[in-house]
Amino acid sequence: MLIDGVFSGGGIKGFAYVGALQVLEEQNYRFKRVAGTSAGAIMACFIAAGYQANEIEEILDDLDLKGLLDPPKLARTLPFLKWLNLYFRMGLYKGKALEKWFYKKLVAKGIITFNDLPKGSLKLVTSDLTNGRMIVIPDDLASYGINWKTFPVSKALRMSCGIPFFFEPIKLKDNKGECIFVDGGVLSNFPLWIFDNGNKERPLIGLKLSNPSEKMEPHEIENGFHLFEALFTTMKNAHDERYISRKDEKNIIFIPVENYSATQFDIDQETKEALIDIGRKRTSKFLETWQVEELKESRILKV
Repeated sequence: MLIDGVFSGGGIKGFAYVGALQVLEEQNYRFKRVAGTSAGAIMACFIAAGYQANEIEEILDDLDLKGLLDPPKLARTLPFLKWLNLYFRMGLYKGKALEKWFYKKLVAKGIITFNDLPKGSLKLVTSDLTNGRMIVIPDDLASYGINWKTFPVSKALRMSCGIPFFFEPIKLKDNKGECIFVDGGVLSNFPLWIFDNGNKERPLIGLKLSNPSEKMEPHEIENGFHLFEALFTTMKNAHDERYISRKDEKNIIFIPVENYSATQFDIDQETKEALIDIGRKRTSKFLETWQVEELKESRILKV
């Protein structure tokens, strides 16, 4: 059965998506269109490129996550210099190793630019801080004078995954000058709205790395660090939560991984397996009711 899918951001917690995808494939669901932010963008790209769940698990299992952290050369011998890089280049790590890894994995499936994919099959969210805009790639590239057909998917993915202060932001030029792009999660961490525009072509499933909003614990704010964390979390979720609150949550697989770190690049095998298992269990539970409910309400699933 063909469906559309939207994946939320969540950093390293995105390992849970592997388990979710395994279950969906086992139940014969296949994605026609996919969209995502940050970690969700990675999963969306791999799916759009034609990777299966077992291939994605193998790729991530063999990945040296620490190897994706590429501080400036001098900082490798003088670690304190990476903090200077944070000030002058706005990120602890360059992010070039990350983009190179994306390119390598996508080109293995014959994907270099968006023209190598079926039109409309992949949409990624990033944040243009210069102009204060949420950007959907490839849709909004024309506003920067860029031909979407020749734009590298790996660069778009790197733009969507640019965790602020962690990785250096990506810079592109428009007719007004240079624009700074960071992680799409800054403005929309769960872009379910991309395909849910009142004109659904097929069933839509959202996969979100969190509990439903009513089950989320309130922020404990006792110091400046807590305040910054609560501020950033509220900022990146406010738009999406307002949207979701007006919709029926029956089409969203909530994967509760709040107790795991989004930037734990030294994650061990046991934690990876635990995240994958959570994804499997939550997706299996979701499908038990989602199939029955949708079949009763919509004939589209019978096609």
